[in-house]
Amino acid sequence: MRTNLSVEEALSLVLEGARGELGVEELPLGEAYGRVLAEDLASLVDHPDQDDTAIDGYACREADTLLASPERPVRLRVIGEAPAGKPFLGEVGQGEAVAVYTGAPIPRGADAVIRVEDTRREGAYVLLLAPASPKDIRPKGDDLRRGEVYLRRGDLLTPGRLGLAAAMGHPRVRVYRRPRVGILSTGDEVVEPGEPLPYGGVYNSNAYSLLGLVLEAGGEPVLLGKVPDSPEAVMAKLEEAGHLDLLLTSGGVSMGEYDVVRKVLEEKGEVVFWKVRQQPGGPLLFARLGGLPVLGLPGNPVSSMVTFFLYGRPFLFRLLKRTEPPYGTLKARAETPFRGAKGKKVFRRGVLSLAQGPSVRTTGNQSSGVLRSMAFGNALVVLPPDQDAREGEEVEVIPLTFVP
Repeated sequence: MRTNLSVEEALSLVLEGARGELGVEELPLGEAYGRVLAEDLASLVDHPDQDDTAIDGYACREADTLLASPERPVRLRVIGEAPAGKPFLGEVGQGEAVAVYTGAPIPRGADAVIRVEDTRREGAYVLLLAPASPKDIRPKGDDLRRGEVYLRRGDLLTPGRLGLAAAMGHPRVRVYRRPRVGILSTGDEVVEPGEPLPYGGVYNSNAYSLLGLVLEAGGEPVLLGKVPDSPEAVMAKLEEAGHLDLLLTSGGVSMGEYDVVRKVLEEKGEVVFWKVRQQPGGPLLFARLGGLPVLGLPGNPVSSMVTFFLYGRPFLFRLLKRTEPPYGTLKARAETPFRGAKGKKVFRRGVLSLAQGPSVRTTGNQSSGVLRSMAFGNALVVLPPDQDAREGEEVEVIPLTFVP
């Protein structure tokens, strides 16, 4: 068992442990939002399927309109119209025009379009107050070309990508099965919300914070409830869990006499590492139990959420073969001081603002038990070991994707 690792070393070992292969399922497009593609998608059609107009106006021959101006309008005979979905089937000749509406195919013979705002209708004729232009004609295949791949395996199906899949002609898509993630809380002091809170007790907030984080990362959370501080109870609960792709335990991984998760995994499984040089979340544990990857998260609410975001989220992204990184970083100006820690990489909770250049301020109390900081903070301020950040200095920031 390795111990006292750097953040980078710990993350590398967690990602090495994400070796499982998820199954693939085929879904109707209407049920695929938020899922991850398991195949490349090529367009089945050209879009547009022929030259069409990007504006409402009149399609005509550019050469007929070159001298048009408000002082000397050009007069064309209107021989028909073409709403979207009802193309004009004739041909535009010299001195003629067809009324066209956005998305309508350009009639044969026409090579330019003039905006309706630059015209004046007079019965069967239209007066052009400016020259028509080819620039408002969208060429065939301007958006999509048949056979070209626009969505890749590992792409998350966002609203825009769902629309793109539909525009390419795909009624169904193949996606990866959601990873099943067990969430197990430990501790005699933990009770479920709604139950009477005994003296010294605490409500099981970690299970529900982790449930939301797992969903947001693309997993399927499996709430396993809580177990008391008993090795037998922990093992019994794990044996009941069924197939899981990852197990999250909350609490029981520190150095105390009642931190039974660590002891169980040391005896029954293989502990890959324990303890990371970071704050919060130092007593993080990663292990395998009969082939099941186990991420042992600290019991403090902030530590539990931060460590899942930094390690559990990348684990799920790796399983799902996601094309985008699990989180990004940016530079921001510190509006308030942030304190570092000796020998540890620190993740302080902050409120990031992009209004006048990126800036970040503290959420206030940075205790790992203050869950409000994760409810209203929207970023983690990253401080290297042994370094503080003063007001006005540039700091590294990780935006929290689960905070609006």
